[in-house]
Amino acid sequence: MKETADSMCKSCHQGDEGSRIKGINLRYREFLLPGSVGLLIVLGATGLVRQVFGLDLVLLAALVGGVPIVFGAVKGLLRKDMNVGVLISIALIASLIIEEYIAGAIVVFIMHVGELLENITVAKTGSAISALLDLKPKTARVRRTDGEVVLLIEEVKLGDRVLVKPGEQIPVDGMVASGQGAVNQASLTGESIPVEVGVGDEVFEGTLNELGALEIETTKIGQETTLAHIIKLVEKAQADKAPAQRVADRFAKYFTPLILGISLITYFVTGDVIKAITVLIVACPCALVLATPTAVIAAIGNAARRGILIKGGRSLEAAGRVNAVVVDKTGTLTYGNPQVTEIRSFSEKTQRDVLIRAAIAEKFSEHPLAKSIISKAQELGLKVPDPSDFRVILGRGIVAHTSEQMVILGNRKLLADHQIALSPEVEEYLSLRESNGETCLLLAEDDRFLGVISVADVLRKGTRQAITTLKESGVKRMVMLTGDNPRTAEAIASLAGISDFAADQLPEDKVNTVKRLKEQYKVAVIGDGINDAPALATADVGIAMGVIGSDAAIEAADIALLGDDLTQATQAIRLSRKALRTIKMNIYLFSLGLNAVGMYLAASGVMGPVMAAVLHNVASITVVLNSARLIRYR
Repeated sequence: MKETADSMCKSCHQGDEGSRIKGINLRYREFLLPGSVGLLIVLGATGLVRQVFGLDLVLLAALVGGVPIVFGAVKGLLRKDMNVGVLISIALIASLIIEEYIAGAIVVFIMHVGELLENITVAKTGSAISALLDLKPKTARVRRTDGEVVLLIEEVKLGDRVLVKPGEQIPVDGMVASGQGAVNQASLTGESIPVEVGVGDEVFEGTLNELGALEIETTKIGQETTLAHIIKLVEKAQADKAPAQRVADRFAKYFTPLILGISLITYFVTGDVIKAITVLIVACPCALVLATPTAVIAAIGNAARRGILIKGGRSLEAAGRVNAVVVDKTGTLTYGNPQVTEIRSFSEKTQRDVLIRAAIAEKFSEHPLAKSIISKAQELGLKVPDPSDFRVILGRGIVAHTSEQMVILGNRKLLADHQIALSPEVEEYLSLRESNGETCLLLAEDDRFLGVISVADVLRKGTRQAITTLKESGVKRMVMLTGDNPRTAEAIASLAGISDFAADQLPEDKVNTVKRLKEQYKVAVIGDGINDAPALATADVGIAMGVIGSDAAIEAADIALLGDDLTQATQAIRLSRKALRTIKMNIYLFSLGLNAVGMYLAASGVMGPVMAAVLHNVASITVVLNSARLIRYR
């Protein structure tokens, strides 16, 4: 049984189609042994064969089913591994010695049936990897000098131009070289809304091109693609042991000699060898050994289907104990992409005039706010002339020149440097916009104030609901960290439903904040990948979101969210909590609880060997089925 527990992930680790087919065939063959033993028991119970041929089929059933168990126990002992198979073997041999053949046969029959159900149930938890493997296209349409050719995916090379028509899966990671399309990335990110892509955009193997024809320049192939990387990560995660699982393994080692001792005491006290053997049968800790790994594998498989990569049992268990969450603002609560929210003229100039002049000043700037202004001008179809020169003034803004005027765009300090005063009306307007978390860019031409362009990083859709859900799931402390000014931080935190925040935070400040929280809480940090790496590494659980295509971010985080949806973080934490509850139920109720009751009933003579075998294996099967509920938990 211990070997079964140790090898139960084998169906989850098949690396290709051939291996998966082989794994399926092996599972079908596994029906043969329990089926044969069961048939022999039924035929033997009639007594007809014994009367005619003198052959006890029940004894034969015990031998046929028991030999593999005893053989496995002997192998374990040779490796100095006191596994639970030793306990089962002793119980089986003892039952045969006292000629309790039916008890021995039922013990091995239910053992093999339980093992079969375990393998089938655990195999289902490998559906996440199977589904990911099914996403891997077998061929690709590649442009060659003499036309288009269809190649096996293994023959595609870096730099090849791959053609993808509407309705086809994208077979490689690459950059769109020509064409436009709408790509459904739900298979990787869990986000069902298609992403519009065009020239220069990145696309990934296994995603579906729903609309438009694409020509893609291949940048990653084979085991280097994002999909292959994810498959390897999930395989590794499902094999990882949680601390609770390691405790169960250690407990199982000491449990076997303990039960042998209890059985001997039962015999010396009662003088009844049947009771002593019954204690051995009912007390095997198979359910305990299975309690954690089955739950861990099921939960990780569930998460993977939703674009949530949990880095193994330890990360799952840590996430389940989180009671404080630190969340980064830019790129996590917000899109990290500032947008123009309002243009206000305080002169005879129109809003278009104000925007054109601001765009002239920002045309060659690399600042994120500059990009939002240029993007707005392009959206409105405005023609923006080049400035004759421009100068960036750190901490203040930009001064640019056209053929006729000097354009000044920046904050209050920049306008004050040029002796441009602001009226009470403007100050009142600025206070209003800034209280909403917006950044105000003030525009002047020569020595005359023209207007204000308000820019803001917009809160992600569903953010407030995600924060509410986290609080409802047992998170006692929510903290938002940002490098923005306090007024903007307060506005965004308020919109997100977070009362505790810290502004003007440098990376080292964020790390110190997390360290202080860890003194009182189990802390998870949610950030947008590499930018928040120090804080993510400091936390008990680092959750990086929006990391599709970023192998480094996926590897760095304890939990990686392929999509940009904060609700995935809440799903990860809630699923982890559910997994922990399931593990505790498996251990304390279905394993230790039933074992204790069974040993009492066995020692007192209420339960015989046959019922002991049934109870013991019912506990194991119940553990597996209880864990299997996590596969479809939503």
